[in-house]
Amino acid sequence: MKTSERGLAFIMTNEGCVLQIYDDPAGYPTIGVGHLITAEDPDFSEGITELEAMGILAQDVRRFEMAVNEYVEVPLTQNQFDVLIDFAFNVGERAFKNSTLLKVLNRGEYNEVPNQLRKWIKAGGRVLQGLVERRERECEIWVS
Repeated sequence: MKTSERGLAFIMTNEGCVLQIYDDPAGYPTIGVGHLITAEDPDFSEGITELEAMGILAQDVRRFEMAVNEYVEVPLTQNQFDVLIDFAFNVGERAFKNSTLLKVLNRGEYNEVPNQLRKWIKAGGRVLQGLVERRERECEIWVS
């Protein structure tokens, strides 16, 4: 499956777009649409353009699409897939792969997924209202 235009818009709304390096709520250097800067990335010290941010977002989303397509063993609706891309984008591939949410989903317990989403509301060891609200938006889309 691929992320829908609505799913991409959802990620962009949740993440925002910042063209200069900033620290995310957990303290990780980030740029663009929630892109965590790694040692493999180019030098972003001068910032990026909006076009570059969209290119980086497309690369990041492809990576999470591959992960969700690989790790999810049950059929998904487009809305469910989009939610999982947003969730994995936010928590990271490793956390998604090892999550109870994925285990529950792969057992076919679709109705339990919103309860699992609501557990992922901390960054840097503290509850963030923005994550609480993001998870509720994900839950609304999951069940729609």
